[in-house]
Amino acid sequence: MNTELKHWKVLKSEAEYKEALARTIEIFHADDNTPEADELELLLVLIKDYEDKKIHIPSPDPLDVIKMKLTEKGLKMKDLIPIIGSKGHVSLVLSGKKDLTLKMARKLHDFLGIPAEVFVNNDKTGLQKEMYKISEDSKTLSLLNEEKILYSKKDIK
Repeated sequence: MNTELKHWKVLKSEAEYKEALARTIEIFHADDNTPEADELELLLVLIKDYEDKKIHIPSPDPLDVIKMKLTEKGLKMKDLIPIIGSKGHVSLVLSGKKDLTLKMARKLHDFLGIPAEVFVNNDKTGLQKEMYKISEDSKTLSLLNEEKILYSKKDIK
C-alpha cells in the first residue's frame, strides 16, 4: 500500500477522476481512524461530486421497467387491464403506440412499486414537462415547488 498521502482537491478532469478511482481501490480496505481511511472518505466525496456533475446516466425506459416488474412479480399483461384499460389499450401502451397518462403512471406506481421518477421527465412518456412528486403516503401526486395537488387517490378509481 502506498503510504504517501496526496492532497486531493476537486476533480476537474477525467484523468484526475481516474487517478482518484485507482487510489480509492488501492486504499479501499483501510483501517478505521487512519490517514488512509480519512483519505478514502474524502476520495469518495470527490468521486461522487465528479460523477454527479459529469456522468449522465440515462433514464430507464418506463415501458421496459413495467415489463420487467411484470416478469419479476409473475404477472401478465392482462393483470394491467384494471390499471390501463382494455386488453387492446394495454397492448398499445406497452408497445409504445399510446402514451402513458398521469393517471396510469400513478396506478402503476401503486400496483407495481415503480418509482414516480421513472415516469416523469422521461422522453418516452407524455409526462416530461413538469417535475412531480408522490407523497410519502402515496395518496397525492403534486408539482414540485407547488402545493397544488394534481391527483389524489379518490380521483383515481
